[in-house]
Amino acid sequence: MGKVIEESTTMSEGSDPQDSLAQQGMDWGELSHAVGTVVRLLRNELTTRIVDAYAPFGLRSGALSTMALIKANPDCSQSEIAREVAMDDSAMVAIIDDLEARGLARRSRSTRDRRRNSLSLTPDGERVMAEMIGRAMAVERPIHEALSEQELKTLMTLLRRSYNAMLATPPDAT
Repeated sequence: MGKVIEESTTMSEGSDPQDSLAQQGMDWGELSHAVGTVVRLLRNELTTRIVDAYAPFGLRSGALSTMALIKANPDCSQSEIAREVAMDDSAMVAIIDDLEARGLARRSRSTRDRRRNSLSLTPDGERVMAEMIGRAMAVERPIHEALSEQELKTLMTLLRRSYNAMLATPPDAT
């Protein structure tokens, strides 16, 4: 796990991100201003903690996102979910197969298009999803405690805008 970064004040506009990275130990040099560096460090820390928090459920990585999307998008297909989470179709099939085998989700013939299956959560699936979301929120608690409500809202907006900008730019254009 990473070292604790202590800050007595909230980073304001114009704060040097290098200061925060340097507080972890080493000078990041030319990567001090790279968005990817900070995002990767946060992702690694969150992933380590989330894997531990979800271990008792014994589900594949991506199961919670899949269940949340199924619940929020009734009658969606596994291809639509795979596209949304940027996952290979075969990996999504494995997640859905696992959820279905455990009685957490079900496939049924779509009423809109009989060539495809629609997905839904079972009551057990909704219960497990709620428990997993509770664990996810516990893992994220330090972030929520370190940021004001407005800062958290701004962070989420900026992360989504950044992600959309990457999606809008062909990989060969970077």
